[in-house]
Amino acid sequence: MGEIELIKEAGVVGAGGAGFPTHVKLNAKVDVVIANGAECEPLLRVDQQLMAERAPEIMKGLEIAMRITNAKEGVIALKGKYKSAVHAFEKEIEKSKDKRVRMHILGNFYPAGDEQVLVYEVTKRIVPEGGIPLMVSVVVQNVNTLINIANAIEGKPVISKYVTVSGAVKNPSTFEVPIGISIKELIEKAGGAAVNPYRIIVGGPMMGYVGNEEEPVTKTTGGVIVLPAEHPLILKKMRDISRNAKLAQAACIRCTLCTQACPRNLLGHNIEPDRVMKSVAFGLSRDVSSITNAFLCVECGVCTYFACPMELDPMKINHEIKMQLSKAGVKKPHKRTDLHVNEFRETRKVPLSRLIARLGLSEYDVPAPMRGKIEAKKVRIPLKMHIGSPALPTVKVGDFVKEGDVIGRITDGLGANVHASISGKVTEVSGHITIEV
Repeated sequence: MGEIELIKEAGVVGAGGAGFPTHVKLNAKVDVVIANGAECEPLLRVDQQLMAERAPEIMKGLEIAMRITNAKEGVIALKGKYKSAVHAFEKEIEKSKDKRVRMHILGNFYPAGDEQVLVYEVTKRIVPEGGIPLMVSVVVQNVNTLINIANAIEGKPVISKYVTVSGAVKNPSTFEVPIGISIKELIEKAGGAAVNPYRIIVGGPMMGYVGNEEEPVTKTTGGVIVLPAEHPLILKKMRDISRNAKLAQAACIRCTLCTQACPRNLLGHNIEPDRVMKSVAFGLSRDVSSITNAFLCVECGVCTYFACPMELDPMKINHEIKMQLSKAGVKKPHKRTDLHVNEFRETRKVPLSRLIARLGLSEYDVPAPMRGKIEAKKVRIPLKMHIGSPALPTVKVGDFVKEGDVIGRITDGLGANVHASISGKVTEVSGHITIEV
């Protein structure tokens, strides 16, 4: 079995993003493979610790990705403030036989880990509007994904995930957990919530969502943030689209700060959140381009959580417009390639310390050290934890499975295999597969 097939068999998907199947992403020829170790979301502590503790495996995964894609260069991109990780990679690069690998030190800004921002920072190449890094001969892989790639070549499937539990918990921690374990169990292992009532954000403060603690951990879960139920960030994330639209009509002051700070606009993309807000506020349907440029929004949250002085939510407005246009069959019309970086880009990068303060999270910006592996007696493993079609179940209720067994398999098309994260008896087969010890 070839390396691509081994990665496919192991069910490897992007661990730091939307879960794009890695065997598909690597099925290309590129100049550069970038290991994404930016971890720019506030309060998350997974990647920086993995880089410090598991640099050899990340290097191995990077070299495999370079070999598959025939890349001429591999770049480990991480923030200079991750000093232990920088030191670990300095040692690995020095002793590596592959001299095509180098480090690129990033500043402490948000969103340094956005694929297109990262590609520009490392290579000075600008990904076209509506495009992907492959269009400029680059592949980006999260450092956790690279560990999974290295494991896949040894026949080990993706059955666990590293997750930071932070915010208002008694012992902020980072754990390795079986996929399908409930978020509630992670909070308990972190000492429990330090406030009551509380709500949780699944993912990071910027791009995560207000979730349910009964939800299972998936292949893409990187963080669980516990906050007081009335925290402004929670309330803002829970505000519905109709209220956001009314607030845009009533309170938008046309200051254009959302556009000035937009990371994609700063790369030369024709996305202008202020024009979208203006169109929503005044019903300017004739300004078609201001509506369709919502397709270029990556929903990083800079406009909503940092730039807007009126506490409006351009990001959610953009999201709703994209949804409605897609339902109406409208395709992405913006595909410009003649892009030029804004001359003020460097001075408009969002400092992480200021962002954390703006989010009202400064008191929670503390270490969340690795505290080992959590075992589970019950898991609910989704058959869809990736971009593409759900995996088809290969087990039935009453079957006994071993850790690592395939329990969901893809056929044709985009998707990823799913494996048992614990040994036990299958007690439910639906959109999830439940296994109990």
